Amino acid sequence: MTLNFVKMNGAGNDFVLLDNRANQIRLTREQVVRLCDRQRGVGADGLMLLVPCTSGKANWAWDFYNSDGSTAEMCANGARCFARYIERVTGAKERLTFETIAGVISAEFKGERVSIGLTPPHGLRLNEQVPLSGGVQAVHSLNTGVPHAVLFVEDADKAMVQPLGNEIRFHKHFAPKGTNVNFAQVLGPSRLRVRTYERGVEGETLACGTGVTASALIASRLHGFLSPVQVQVQGGDLMEVGFRREGDGFADVRLTGPADFAFEGQVSV
Repeated sequence: MTLNFVKMNGAGNDFVLLDNRANQIRLTREQVVRLCDRQRGVGADGLMLLVPCTSGKANWAWDFYNSDGSTAEMCANGARCFARYIERVTGAKERLTFETIAGVISAEFKGERVSIGLTPPHGLRLNEQVPLSGGVQAVHSLNTGVPHAVLFVEDADKAMVQPLGNEIRFHKHFAPKGTNVNFAQVLGPSRLRVRTYERGVEGETLACGTGVTASALIASRLHGFLSPVQVQVQGGDLMEVGFRREGDGFADVRLTGPADFAFEGQVSV
């Protein structure tokens, strides 16, 4: 089977996108892994298929896969790319919605940047003392569509993202599904730098939109950050998290950042 694909990236987090509005593409887990393989396939952190929304809750829907072939409830950098892809293939303008496992995502276009409205975050837990191989560590958690753990560090450049991220991702404290892990450095008032170990990729990516969002919202609780929060990611891009505090929770959470086309082509699976 030969597929037409588009390759995109959102702040360095890269994706393969396929048009499956006709519901004729059926991919196995092994085929997803091969397409995302950087040596034997197109290469990506994840893969998305554009499909019709059958629930009537949104304009469109997606099937989203991590690079290891597993499904994910949500990916904010992927969501911005997906919105831009919908605009390209359907002619949609200004605003649109699409359904994910986490819920309905709204998107609007601001020049070359895309702003998405996320589903309400939940499961906020602050200052949990988690025993790790290097000692007990204060870890904060929030689900922004997918689960995230956040650790605040003095210098993100020196953070042990791969070994420590892997340990926390599979820690029994976050069983059974595990968690994404973010290392956040405070740069100034309402400014962060964030590095992320992503579940399903099983390594550091250049950016993680839901991780950026979780880090910003937790920083608003712990460090008094006001909306919007500016976040620098490992790929060098600057992202913006807007929100409204609502009691102990958050409302009107929006993530704004780039969504760029890289190239397109055909691939056999």
